[in-house]
Amino acid sequence: MAKKLHFRSVVALVIGSQIGSGIFLLPTSLAPFGAVSLFGWLTSGIGALLLALVFAQLSMRISKGGGPHVYIEKAFGRKAAFFTAWTYWIISWASSIAVIVAAIGYLSSLVHISGPLLTLGLEIAIVTAITAINIRSASLAGSCEIFLTFLKCAPLIIIPFAGFFFIKAEHFTFPEGPSFFSSLNASSVLAFWGFIGLETATTAAGIIDKPTQTIPRAVILGTAIVAGIYFLNSFSVMGILPSSVLINSQAPYVEAAKVMFGGSWHCMIALAAFISCIGTLNAWVLTSGQIAAEAAKEGLFPSFFAKANKSGSPYISLLIALVCTQILLFLTLTPNILQQLNTIIDLSVSIFLFIYMACGLAFLKMLFKKQIHSEKPKLYGLIAILACLFCVWVLAFTSWENLLLCSLFVLSGVPIYLWRKKKLLKDVGTI
Repeated sequence: MAKKLHFRSVVALVIGSQIGSGIFLLPTSLAPFGAVSLFGWLTSGIGALLLALVFAQLSMRISKGGGPHVYIEKAFGRKAAFFTAWTYWIISWASSIAVIVAAIGYLSSLVHISGPLLTLGLEIAIVTAITAINIRSASLAGSCEIFLTFLKCAPLIIIPFAGFFFIKAEHFTFPEGPSFFSSLNASSVLAFWGFIGLETATTAAGIIDKPTQTIPRAVILGTAIVAGIYFLNSFSVMGILPSSVLINSQAPYVEAAKVMFGGSWHCMIALAAFISCIGTLNAWVLTSGQIAAEAAKEGLFPSFFAKANKSGSPYISLLIALVCTQILLFLTLTPNILQQLNTIIDLSVSIFLFIYMACGLAFLKMLFKKQIHSEKPKLYGLIAILACLFCVWVLAFTSWENLLLCSLFVLSGVPIYLWRKKKLLKDVGTI
């Protein structure tokens, strides 16, 4: 009998699934909001905790793996499950663009990168290499992820504690112009990028010891720790660097290390941040391949998405995602890295929030119709309502242009759905 994961292992899984490139790129994206961004971190942290609780409840009661579309299918049917899986798959590789841009930003602190064409070439080379590792073997990709996760924690510990002695109160300013609530909402959207992935750790209920006790505790503690790490790091970097420097920095942790240590110590921080971004990219590539493969096995996607090589890697879905990612990378040739990151993050967070909200509504529907059992239905029903309201609050301030782009991600699946409709009808009888 396989050994099951215990509490500490699950907490580590929760933390590792969330901490990635976000914390290394967000100080620059949040700089225009000044001290309001700290409240944005608190708000997004609370929202992440509420959503994590919802996913914990869902994973305990629906043990089948595969991602959010599994919960959507049980509550709303197969058609909704298809479009959820399709959108979730697309955004899983589209979001990696921000990670790749952040990785190059920190790499440029170590070596001189001249011109947008060289930058694009390096970006394509990195994502191609990571995809090649995943195609060769999923287990090899997993082993790389353990190593990369260990290394990425170093700057997140060094900066907050060493930076305490370099913080200046005058760096914490409130921006002029937009209202506090408008700035709070915008900064919350960006800050929530750091919590994307909170749902991935709740899909392993079948291999967790005492899941009904372990998962909720681990999810709450793990997400709370992540929120604490994010807040302390954001507070330190903002206190160390003036906004005029932070807002134009491609590698804010490197700039902070230069102020604190001088010499060449900032190179170690840049290297750790670059490795962290690569680790996050590896996780997204691995996840995107598995999402498409599982959806194909369930008959939602065309069968070729599930085609695997001798090592079991879904190489067709990985290659499709690679080609699409390379095409999107051409759109990041603008020299304004802040504009690139904010556009990609805003779009990605909005789509993920729609998916998270749909899962919250699925939980409420199943709870109301007693399709799932809960010892405390009123409490968890209230948590799900609050989680959905958090999603609505963040999305309410989203621009119409952003919502239109989000809808295009969903609508891009229409041709595949129409092509597969007869097959889906044959599989399940109704749709």
